[in-house]
Amino acid sequence: MTAARDDHHADADADDADDDPGAAQAPDRGRERDARTGQASAALRVQHQARWVELQLQRAMERGDFDDLPGYGKPLRDLGREHDPDWWLKRLVEREQLTVLPPALQLRKDDADLEAHLDRLPTEREVRGEVDDFNRRVRHARMQLQGGPPVITPLRDVDAEVEAWRSRRDERRAAQAEALRAQREAEQAERRARRWWRRRG
Repeated sequence: MTAARDDHHADADADDADDDPGAAQAPDRGRERDARTGQASAALRVQHQARWVELQLQRAMERGDFDDLPGYGKPLRDLGREHDPDWWLKRLVEREQLTVLPPALQLRKDDADLEAHLDRLPTEREVRGEVDDFNRRVRHARMQLQGGPPVITPLRDVDAEVEAWRSRRDERRAAQAEALRAQREAEQAERRARRWWRRRG
């Protein structure tokens, strides 16, 4: 009988809770709304914060707090250039005037400059030797247990680098030949113009 009465009271309490919408329910703050505008309170707080930040920036600009910042009034550096993943390393070397870098950073610098360095070599044999030496230094750095940044520089495919070097060389030669042809045509046109003016004179 006691258990039955307890069950009856529990059911009655549950029914009372269902009938009372405010009983034992946590307020849903996510649905709170401003009584005047009807907007969600969270959205209003974000809006007020954004206005406050904008106001502080405007006041700082009026005081001239940003006038002496580095690069103020100057165009953005390297704007429009192709993204270089090693830009920070080159800036570091330039700014700090570094001559000796940790092996990992030196390899990244050499990797970024490798194509330009190869283009200055006259023969395929020298290109192969330079790429082989670069790969040897990468492997050696990977095996070292010294501290510092990790070595993430990839190895270079020797045959692919030689082929790319040959292609760039042919493009340079073609461009030089075209420039020479255009120069000769311009000189011939200038000579014809001078002869024409002499005949008129």
